[in-house]
Amino acid sequence: MSKVINYTRLWLTCVAMVSLCSCRVQHSSHENWGDELVHYVVEAYMPAEDYVWNWNEAVFLKAAVARCEQGTDREYLMPYIQGCVDATINEANGKHPNAVVSGLATAFLAQATGLDVYKDKSLEVYEEYLGIPRASNGGVSHREEVIELWDDTVYMVSEFLIQMYKLTGDDKYLQEAISQLLLHGEKLEDPVTGLWYHGWDNDTIPSQDPCCQPGWAENPDRRNNEFWGRGNGWIVMTLVDLLEVMPQEDEHRPVLMASLRKKLDTLMPLQDEKTGHWYQLPVYPGEKGNYIESSSTAMFAYAAAKAVKLGLLPRNQYIKQIERAYDGLKEYSLKDVGKYLKMDNICEGTCIGDKDYYYGRGVVDERAYAFGISVMFYDVYQQLVSKR
Repeated sequence: MSKVINYTRLWLTCVAMVSLCSCRVQHSSHENWGDELVHYVVEAYMPAEDYVWNWNEAVFLKAAVARCEQGTDREYLMPYIQGCVDATINEANGKHPNAVVSGLATAFLAQATGLDVYKDKSLEVYEEYLGIPRASNGGVSHREEVIELWDDTVYMVSEFLIQMYKLTGDDKYLQEAISQLLLHGEKLEDPVTGLWYHGWDNDTIPSQDPCCQPGWAENPDRRNNEFWGRGNGWIVMTLVDLLEVMPQEDEHRPVLMASLRKKLDTLMPLQDEKTGHWYQLPVYPGEKGNYIESSSTAMFAYAAAKAVKLGLLPRNQYIKQIERAYDGLKEYSLKDVGKYLKMDNICEGTCIGDKDYYYGRGVVDERAYAFGISVMFYDVYQQLVSKR
């Protein structure tokens, strides 16, 4: 009898070990890597009580909001979004573009819950946004102490304004987002490639931001001379997100469509075929000092995949690069963290400078913005392939 029991125990132990191994193999394949990134951020990297009312954190919150709007993980993520906002409601403001973007979560919660506290805070953020200093052409300044236009600003204010448009249906929010895109483009867009320079200085006062390279604007054009990867990523993401909500009859729609296509047609041939990534400075692929960068890769691929999914761009022209980016991120930029997963090859927070400045920026494996961008690309990719 004891032998039978021992054999039974041995058999059960073997079954358990096989099951455990199967789970490990399945986990290591990372087929659901977007979900794994979400769980890492929510449960370990940035729990709701640790949320900071800032752009870095807000970009992940944008991904969480997008998932809820799509009906993905809503029961899991709604309490998280609400927890992030409730933890920072006293610090919430719209006094700087990097603060404005977190307001997308209050606007979403106002619509999802119907609670006045979130609507009132969203309107307060908007009123403070209107008080941010403006450049001579009306573009929102990225700095307070000097007047400068940065490409980052366009995404940070537009995602909030898009969410306010969804909440209220008031076209003024949508038109303000479109206006900021066009006003910034007046100073930052290269007419040949469609790509954007990182920053333009409206005055002769040296930038007070210690992150920037001194003297970056001391030239006749008053702007830097490089097309930074993530900076252009903010723009193509803004374009496709605006086009998603814009009425078909909006007069600006053809201009935005042409702008998106021109940028993507410049960027797509610059993708590294081996890794599926784009480089820190995309126009110099493979150059010494340059490096593959995962956040901009996810951004470019997100914009292309979403445009194809929405029927804005032809699938056969972009699907190869989209699939290559998806597979490349999975193979080259995922990193195990115990039971979780995070990204690698992320350019750290970056201000404005010359080529050597961008090449010298640190590469990290943890940033909320990179996790959020990658999750957004993962989700739109899954929607795109499900339509085959």
